[in-house]
Amino acid sequence: MTQTTIRGEVELSFEKIRSFVAVDVTDSVVLQKIATCRAELSRTGADLRFVEPENIHATLRFLGEVSVSVLDQVKNELAQISFQPFVIELTGVGAFPNPRRPNVVWIGMSRGAEELQWIFSQLEPRLRQLGFPADRKGFSPHITIGRVKSGRNRDALFSSIMGMSDLQFGSMTVGSVKLKKSTLTPKGPIYSTIYELLAKT
Repeated sequence: MTQTTIRGEVELSFEKIRSFVAVDVTDSVVLQKIATCRAELSRTGADLRFVEPENIHATLRFLGEVSVSVLDQVKNELAQISFQPFVIELTGVGAFPNPRRPNVVWIGMSRGAEELQWIFSQLEPRLRQLGFPADRKGFSPHITIGRVKSGRNRDALFSSIMGMSDLQFGSMTVGSVKLKKSTLTPKGPIYSTIYELLAKT
Protein backbone atom coordinates (compact mmCIF):
# COMPACT_ATOMS: atom_id res chain seq x y z
CA MET A 1 0.00 0.00 0.00
CA THR A 2 1.45 3.36 -0.99
CA GLN A 3 0.15 6.85 -0.22
CA THR A 4 1.60 9.82 -2.09
CA THR A 5 0.69 13.47 -1.43
CA ILE A 6 0.22 16.05 -4.19
CA ARG A 7 3.43 17.57 -5.63
CA GLY A 8 5.57 14.95 -3.92
CA GLU A 9 5.79 16.73 -0.57
CA VAL A 10 5.67 13.48 1.41
CA GLU A 11 5.65 9.86 0.36
CA LEU A 12 4.78 7.17 2.84
CA SER A 13 5.46 3.63 1.69
CA PHE A 14 4.15 0.62 3.53
CA GLU A 15 5.42 -1.85 0.96
CA LYS A 16 6.84 -5.09 2.32
CA ILE A 17 9.68 -6.66 0.38
CA ARG A 18 10.47 -10.37 0.58
CA SER A 19 14.24 -10.43 0.93
CA PHE A 20 17.31 -12.46 1.83
CA VAL A 21 21.11 -12.25 1.98
CA ALA A 22 22.98 -14.60 -0.34
CA VAL A 23 25.97 -15.52 -2.46
CA ASP A 24 25.08 -16.03 -6.11
CA VAL A 25 26.43 -18.95 -8.10
CA THR A 26 27.53 -17.47 -11.44
CA ASP A 27 30.41 -19.68 -12.58
CA SER A 28 29.46 -21.13 -15.98
CA VAL A 29 31.29 -24.44 -15.45
CA VAL A 30 29.61 -25.03 -12.09
CA LEU A 31 26.20 -24.10 -13.51
CA GLN A 32 26.67 -26.53 -16.40
CA LYS A 33 27.43 -29.36 -13.97
CA ILE A 34 24.36 -28.43 -11.96
CA ALA A 35 22.31 -28.58 -15.17
CA THR A 36 23.64 -32.10 -15.81
CA CYS A 37 22.65 -33.05 -12.26
CA ARG A 38 19.17 -31.66 -12.80
CA ALA A 39 18.78 -33.74 -15.95
CA GLU A 40 19.76 -36.86 -14.03
CA LEU A 41 17.24 -36.11 -11.27
CA SER A 42 14.54 -35.41 -13.87
CA ARG A 43 15.01 -38.86 -15.36
CA THR A 44 13.68 -40.37 -12.12
CA GLY A 45 10.21 -39.06 -12.95
CA ALA A 46 9.96 -37.50 -9.49
CA ASP A 47 7.75 -34.45 -8.96
CA LEU A 48 10.48 -31.82 -8.83
CA ARG A 49 10.48 -28.05 -9.29
CA PHE A 50 14.00 -26.87 -10.02
CA VAL A 51 15.58 -23.52 -9.20
CA GLU A 52 16.22 -21.55 -12.38
CA PRO A 53 19.95 -21.25 -13.25
CA GLU A 54 19.93 -17.46 -12.77
CA ASN A 55 18.47 -17.92 -9.27
CA ILE A 56 20.93 -20.48 -7.90
CA HIS A 57 22.56 -19.20 -4.71
CA ALA A 58 23.70 -20.00 -1.20
CA THR A 59 21.41 -18.31 1.33
CA LEU A 60 23.18 -16.70 4.27
CA ARG A 61 20.03 -15.33 5.91
CA PHE A 62 16.37 -15.26 4.92
CA LEU A 63 14.82 -11.99 6.13
CA GLY A 64 11.17 -12.47 5.15
CA GLU A 65 8.76 -9.63 4.40
CA VAL A 66 10.58 -6.44 5.38
CA SER A 67 9.69 -2.76 5.04
CA VAL A 68 11.78 -0.45 2.87
CA SER A 69 12.98 1.50 5.91
CA VAL A 70 14.19 -1.65 7.67
CA LEU A 71 15.93 -2.82 4.49
CA ASP A 72 17.84 0.48 4.47
CA GLN A 73 19.03 -0.34 7.98
CA VAL A 74 20.01 -3.85 6.86
CA LYS A 75 22.06 -2.34 4.04
CA ASN A 76 23.85 -0.07 6.51
CA GLU A 77 24.67 -3.01 8.78
CA LEU A 78 25.75 -5.22 5.89
CA ALA A 79 28.12 -2.49 4.74
CA GLN A 80 29.98 -2.76 8.07
CA ILE A 81 30.89 -6.41 7.46
CA SER A 82 34.33 -7.20 6.09
CA PHE A 83 35.62 -10.28 4.31
CA GLN A 84 38.21 -11.19 1.71
CA PRO A 85 37.54 -13.14 -1.50
CA PHE A 86 37.40 -16.88 -0.89
CA VAL A 87 36.72 -20.09 -2.78
CA ILE A 88 33.76 -22.40 -2.34
CA GLU A 89 33.83 -25.93 -3.69
CA LEU A 90 30.55 -27.68 -4.32
CA THR A 91 30.42 -31.41 -3.63
CA GLY A 92 27.66 -33.97 -3.25
CA VAL A 93 23.88 -34.03 -3.61
CA GLY A 94 21.62 -34.43 -0.58
CA ALA A 95 18.12 -33.65 0.62
CA PHE A 96 16.26 -32.11 3.56
CA PRO A 97 15.01 -33.53 5.85
CA ASN A 98 16.67 -36.67 4.47
CA PRO A 99 17.08 -38.48 1.12
CA ARG A 100 14.37 -41.03 1.99
CA ARG A 101 11.73 -38.32 2.47
CA PRO A 102 13.08 -35.37 0.49
CA ASN A 103 11.46 -31.95 0.47
CA VAL A 104 14.46 -29.95 -0.73
CA VAL A 105 17.31 -31.21 -2.93
CA TRP A 106 20.64 -29.50 -2.35
CA ILE A 107 24.34 -29.47 -3.21
CA GLY A 108 26.83 -29.39 -0.35
CA MET A 109 30.14 -27.63 0.18
CA SER A 110 33.50 -29.23 0.81
CA ARG A 111 35.28 -25.86 0.92
CA GLY A 112 34.21 -22.34 1.80
CA ALA A 113 31.68 -23.23 4.50
CA GLU A 114 33.84 -21.72 7.27
CA GLU A 115 34.12 -18.42 5.41
CA LEU A 116 30.35 -18.29 4.88
CA GLN A 117 29.84 -19.10 8.55
CA TRP A 118 32.16 -16.20 9.44
CA ILE A 119 30.08 -13.77 7.40
CA PHE A 120 26.89 -15.15 8.97
CA SER A 121 28.35 -14.75 12.46
CA GLN A 122 29.05 -11.07 11.74
CA LEU A 123 25.63 -10.45 10.22
CA GLU A 124 23.39 -12.30 12.69
CA PRO A 125 23.96 -10.10 15.80
CA ARG A 126 23.47 -6.98 13.69
CA LEU A 127 20.11 -8.29 12.49
CA ARG A 128 19.12 -9.14 16.03
CA GLN A 129 19.80 -5.52 17.02
CA LEU A 130 17.43 -4.43 14.27
CA GLY A 131 14.70 -6.60 15.77
CA PHE A 132 14.95 -9.70 13.60
CA PRO A 133 14.26 -12.90 15.53
CA ALA A 134 17.02 -15.48 15.83
CA ASP A 135 17.36 -17.75 12.83
CA ARG A 136 15.94 -20.92 14.42
CA LYS A 137 17.37 -23.14 11.70
CA GLY A 138 20.87 -21.73 12.11
CA PHE A 139 23.23 -21.56 9.17
CA SER A 140 23.59 -24.63 6.97
CA PRO A 141 25.95 -24.07 4.01
CA HIS A 142 24.30 -25.55 0.91
CA ILE A 143 22.82 -24.63 -2.44
CA THR A 144 19.18 -25.52 -3.06
CA ILE A 145 18.62 -26.78 -6.60
CA GLY A 146 15.06 -28.11 -6.38
CA ARG A 147 11.99 -28.80 -4.30
CA VAL A 148 9.97 -32.00 -4.19
CA LYS A 149 6.27 -31.35 -4.76
CA SER A 150 4.90 -34.86 -4.06
CA GLY A 151 5.92 -38.45 -3.28
CA ARG A 152 5.84 -39.56 -6.92
CA ASN A 153 8.74 -41.93 -7.77
CA ARG A 154 10.34 -41.24 -4.40
CA ASP A 155 12.37 -44.46 -4.43
CA ALA A 156 13.93 -43.62 -7.79
CA LEU A 157 14.72 -40.12 -6.55
CA PHE A 158 16.36 -41.56 -3.43
CA SER A 159 18.58 -43.81 -5.55
CA SER A 160 19.57 -40.90 -7.80
CA ILE A 161 20.44 -38.64 -4.86
CA MET A 162 22.51 -41.33 -3.18
CA GLY A 163 24.28 -42.06 -6.46
CA MET A 164 25.43 -38.43 -6.61
CA SER A 165 26.34 -38.04 -2.92
CA ASP A 166 30.03 -37.54 -3.79
CA LEU A 167 29.62 -35.79 -7.15
CA GLN A 168 32.06 -32.93 -7.77
CA PHE A 169 30.61 -29.69 -9.18
CA GLY A 170 33.76 -27.59 -9.17
CA SER A 171 34.70 -24.38 -7.41
CA MET A 172 34.19 -20.64 -7.71
CA THR A 173 35.54 -17.51 -6.08
CA VAL A 174 33.16 -15.52 -3.90
CA GLY A 175 33.75 -11.81 -4.40
CA SER A 176 30.53 -10.37 -3.02
CA VAL A 177 27.50 -10.92 -0.80
CA LYS A 178 24.14 -9.60 -1.95
CA LEU A 179 20.96 -8.36 -0.33
CA LYS A 180 18.26 -9.62 -2.67
CA LYS A 181 14.58 -9.06 -3.33
CA SER A 182 12.31 -12.00 -4.14
CA THR A 183 9.19 -11.33 -6.18
CA LEU A 184 6.86 -14.32 -6.21
CA THR A 185 5.10 -15.15 -9.49
CA PRO A 186 3.04 -18.13 -10.72
CA LYS A 187 6.07 -19.24 -12.77
CA GLY A 188 8.42 -19.02 -9.80
CA PRO A 189 10.33 -16.31 -7.93
CA ILE A 190 12.20 -13.50 -9.64
CA TYR A 191 15.29 -12.32 -7.75
CA SER A 192 16.89 -8.89 -8.01
CA THR A 193 19.83 -7.35 -6.18
CA ILE A 194 19.11 -4.50 -3.76
CA TYR A 195 22.65 -4.06 -2.45
CA GLU A 196 26.00 -5.73 -3.11
CA LEU A 197 28.78 -5.92 -0.52
CA LEU A 198 32.14 -6.40 -2.24
CA ALA A 199 34.97 -8.38 -0.69
CA LYS A 200 38.04 -6.46 0.46
CA THR A 201 40.90 -6.96 -1.95
